[in-house]
Amino acid sequence: MHGWSEALAGIKSPHVKYICPHAPVMPVSLNMNMAMPSWFDIIGLSPDSQEDEAGIKQAAENVKALIDQEVKNGIPSNRIILGGFSQGGALSLYTALTTHQKLAGVVALSCWLPLRASFPQGPISGVNKEIAVLQCHGDCDPLVPLMFGSLTVEKLKSMINPANVTFRTYSGMMHSSCIEEMMDVKQFIDKHLPPVD
Repeated sequence: MHGWSEALAGIKSPHVKYICPHAPVMPVSLNMNMAMPSWFDIIGLSPDSQEDEAGIKQAAENVKALIDQEVKNGIPSNRIILGGFSQGGALSLYTALTTHQKLAGVVALSCWLPLRASFPQGPISGVNKEIAVLQCHGDCDPLVPLMFGSLTVEKLKSMINPANVTFRTYSGMMHSSCIEEMMDVKQFIDKHLPPVD
């Protein structure tokens, strides 16, 4: 989704490198199989919709490869925050909970946790069980209803340290962003990626 690199430009910190990968273009079932930028296929938008398991796992592997590349470039994985909007946020959450790389955090905007039934009940045992998560959602989102965000935050709090999960909602915001949300994102990034000498 374009526009996010512009939105981030307004909140960038000089000591942080921002990478905004673009989703590949593919046919999306929900979009009458018309091609559009998409990290994985979306079959439906209800909590019990069938999910593109293979596509989600492949997309997560692609993100893990980006993390590996940054680690090779000298950035420790615990100085990396994953983030995204809608499908990108969903992918960021799924990747953080399944990677073997210890990450600094996740920014999950207007999204959900994909393949949530594939995670065990109760706390995860992975390297990111203490990960910081900022989850944001508009209370008027017609595409990914606030209820999905609420269900996701409850699931996250059962899987990782609930004290590290922050859920913010924005009055009147639809499936989009707002200045207040961007300031919350900036505060989260600055807190979890402070400058290093």
